[in-house]
Amino acid sequence: MSFDATNWAIKQRGLRPAAKLVLWHLCDRYHPDYGCFPSQDTLADDCELPRSTLNVHLNDLEAAGLIAREQRRTKGTRRQESTRYRFPFEPGFERQNAQKPRPETGHGSDEAVSRNRPEPCPENGESRVQNLDSNPVREPVSEPVNLREGGRGASEKNDQPSSDAKKAEAAFWKLVKNWPGFDGMPKEPALIVWMKLSDDEREQATVRFPAWLAMLKAQKKSHVPAPSTYFREKLWTAAPDPVEAAKPKTAIAGPFGKLWMATRFAELLLPHATNIPGPTGFEQAQIRAGKLTLADVKAQKVTRFGWPLVNAMHESAADRRPTHCPLALEDAASDFRQVHRESPLFEAWMAEHERRGWPTLDRRRVAEWVYFPAVDDGEAPAVALERFVDAISDYLTTRRQGDEHAA
Repeated sequence: MSFDATNWAIKQRGLRPAAKLVLWHLCDRYHPDYGCFPSQDTLADDCELPRSTLNVHLNDLEAAGLIAREQRRTKGTRRQESTRYRFPFEPGFERQNAQKPRPETGHGSDEAVSRNRPEPCPENGESRVQNLDSNPVREPVSEPVNLREGGRGASEKNDQPSSDAKKAEAAFWKLVKNWPGFDGMPKEPALIVWMKLSDDEREQATVRFPAWLAMLKAQKKSHVPAPSTYFREKLWTAAPDPVEAAKPKTAIAGPFGKLWMATRFAELLLPHATNIPGPTGFEQAQIRAGKLTLADVKAQKVTRFGWPLVNAMHESAADRRPTHCPLALEDAASDFRQVHRESPLFEAWMAEHERRGWPTLDRRRVAEWVYFPAVDDGEAPAVALERFVDAISDYLTTRRQGDEHAA
């Protein structure tokens, strides 16, 4: 319910895409007066994630200090209510976070808080269900004594310098943390086998791991061999050559943020659509009566119908829905700066829109802060816009050529 909250979520960096999506939907449920307390079923449905995966991301967000979960109970009956989620932009967040104990169940809002250790269930991280599509493992980096301290470690047996051994061990933990069914099992035996592999074998074992998992899934295997078996028997050699995944071309961007506004400006800088509707019967009567000119009517039609993608972005923003925006504009968008909707600079930008015949932004329906190309002191918005045009010239050329080819 708050543009400011969702804009704050979009600006957070260093998160996995799914975790960022969870944070955005939490902020979308935030109300400045009442707070944020969606049920887990509601939040899982918003994010289109299973609850087990949702809780992994909630734990990550809480560990990163981006949310705090507060258990609530009704007075008198002590019946459990949905968890309240708090954010760093709320007053007293750090104090409340220090005083409120973290939920003990990992399921947040809908599970009763118990002082006893919960039994493993398919919905939490202790499940050993071997599922090739989920069951992420959060394995902390450990430092086994037999490899780190005293005697000849595995890295020394391979005549590797200590720094290379540390890199190899870090690569091991990165590989096995998402190993299906490996949660709760001892890791050191697999680490010892891993350290005996050559550098090339370790690289191939890592690169081919996704293809190997995909092969097992295609063969409908119900069991995933342990990492020690995978390393010892060099099972990766049976996997097909991995296909390099195509890099994503778009990213989800919240309304009025940097990438969202850069995408909007890029669309406006392209030629407007040519299938503009003609004057209506009423407008023709006004033209005949001398109350309107044909040129004025055409200009109004272009503003209203000339950039359908921009109009679609405006409609999505009205419902607080994000938009898929091209990552090719991300570098240019990094130079955008916040402008308050009540400031003279915002008015100057809208005047530049009107001068160019572009659709403007309704100040009553935008976020409190909106991003625009950076304007230096004493500059007009048109100057900053020209710098933006230069920064995305290759993108605009490619888009124009694509539109001409499609036509």
